[in-house]
Amino acid sequence: MKKLKVLQNLLSTGVVAVIRADNAEDAYRMSEACIEGGLNNIEVTFTTPEADVAIKKLVAAYGDKAVIGAGTVLDPITARIAILAGAEFVVSPSFDEETAKTCNLYGVSYMPGTLTLGEMKEALKLGADILKLFPGSAFGPDFVKAVNGPMPHVNIMPTGGVDLENMEKWIKGGCVAVGIGGNLTAPAKEGRYDRITELASQYVAKFQEIKAASAK
Repeated sequence: MKKLKVLQNLLSTGVVAVIRADNAEDAYRMSEACIEGGLNNIEVTFTTPEADVAIKKLVAAYGDKAVIGAGTVLDPITARIAILAGAEFVVSPSFDEETAKTCNLYGVSYMPGTLTLGEMKEALKLGADILKLFPGSAFGPDFVKAVNGPMPHVNIMPTGGVDLENMEKWIKGGCVAVGIGGNLTAPAKEGRYDRITELASQYVAKFQEIKAASAK
């Protein structure tokens, strides 16, 4: 049931905050700012030193109001570390069969990066729920439309190059959600965590606006 909760939360909010920081404390503060803005899907990447510490702290503080996951997970060992820290979903820049098996074993949603239809097929066979498209800026929404032709059941989430201006094109192009990194968290470099909160609320509102317009 945990996977169902995670997927429902992700699809209803439509946005995942990709948190890359220089240390665990900065990752926590960025994540906190996003959650305060209503963006309650947090992906702490393992390029962040002691990412598992940040994940554990976030789960303890916000586990009842946000879904905390791990990103840049390259192997099953890192996946297991993330899961032990409390990560409820695992994201990888590429597809790894053993990581998929580890996540499935513990009932944690796995979202690997895939580019070809062959990679997508293998990821789906091993239980991937949502497929990450990275870097999204290198492909664009038309790529998603093309994939959905022969594989309309594929759930794609682009990360990299997605912003408030082009988000609508991605969602209307068939994406179920988007991942936002630097375009959301850049103000942290100047200590403007309040600005991250503002941006987070704008991204969440934008997604709801897009979905409401599509439903008409």
